[in-house]
Amino acid sequence: MYVLIGGAGLVGLSLAQKLVELGHTVAIIDIDHTACRYAREQVGAMAFEGSAVSTEVLLEAGIRKADALAAVLRNDALNLAMVTLAKHYGVSHILSRMRHSDFAEPLRLAGANHVISTVELSVSTMVNAIEFPQVESMMHFEQGQIEVLKISIPNSCYVANRSLAEIAQDSRFPTGSLIIGYQPHPHEDLVIPNGSTVLESGSTILIATKPGSLHQVIDFIEGCK
Repeated sequence: MYVLIGGAGLVGLSLAQKLVELGHTVAIIDIDHTACRYAREQVGAMAFEGSAVSTEVLLEAGIRKADALAAVLRNDALNLAMVTLAKHYGVSHILSRMRHSDFAEPLRLAGANHVISTVELSVSTMVNAIEFPQVESMMHFEQGQIEVLKISIPNSCYVANRSLAEIAQDSRFPTGSLIIGYQPHPHEDLVIPNGSTVLESGSTILIATKPGSLHQVIDFIEGCK
């Protein structure tokens, strides 16, 4: 996949690094000569020095052939302009960082498929880390309508050494929740479990639930025998 990134700040360079590691071809646009050199020499991405809202620079960077574009420039107005140009040149998958919520709707109207608020994301992550310290990670889907938790199975807890079929039939298991991933040990692959999968102590699960059931899910998983 050919991915074009506008902005070689910390977010842009980190995103480029991850995409390069995944095998994608990445091009970054930034006005900073040093940042562009770093992108080429340290990240392994192509870099084009100039404005990411310049049609001349965008065409030179290959926007017409880009499969995806991420606008992570220093302010929302520039990101809005880049999203508009990306839509104009036919980029099918457009992402944009957003600092101020007033730009959410304009960015979507301009053509952004995904609008990511860095402030809201950071605050939400920190709140979850404070409120649910036992949860290794938490992902949000459909504007927070579904939460997916990654949590370890403690020793001597109620669900340890029980099958998913047994757990699902337990009246205390929160309604509308579902265990969707299972990792027996840290160095083993995550697998999709079935009813016969037995949860071992020290293993890790992914569980999907509703936001209102978070405390109930955690209390159930960590409950002692």
